[in-house]
Amino acid sequence: MQAEKVLELVHTALEDMKAKEVVDLDVRGRSSVTDYMVIASGTSKRHVASIGEEVVVKLKDAGVMPLGSEGQGVSDWILVDLGDVVVHVMMPDARDFYDLERLWGVDAEA
Repeated sequence: MQAEKVLELVHTALEDMKAKEVVDLDVRGRSSVTDYMVIASGTSKRHVASIGEEVVVKLKDAGVMPLGSEGQGVSDWILVDLGDVVVHVMMPDARDFYDLERLWGVDAEA
C-alpha cells in the first residue's frame, strides 16, 4: 500500500481516538528507515495505549501488517512501525523531552 494511503488510515485512527497535536514529518532523504513520521499526543497513559492499539487495529483491518509495535507496557510512548510510516503516540511530557520535531529538523506539517 502506498505511504500516502497508510498516512490517511493512520490519521483516521488518530481522529477516531481524539489524539492531540498530530504532526506529520516528511523524513524522505533524511532517514533510510521510513518516509514519514506521525507524532501525536494522548491525555493519559491509558489514552496513549488506546490510540496506539487503534492504529494497529485500523491498519490490520485494511491489510497493512505493522512491522512492530513498542511501548505498550509503559504507555508513555507507543511506537508503531508501518514501514514507510512510523507512528509515535506520546504523553505530552515525553513529547516535550524528546522533541522529535526539532530533532529531525524538518518543518512540521499538520
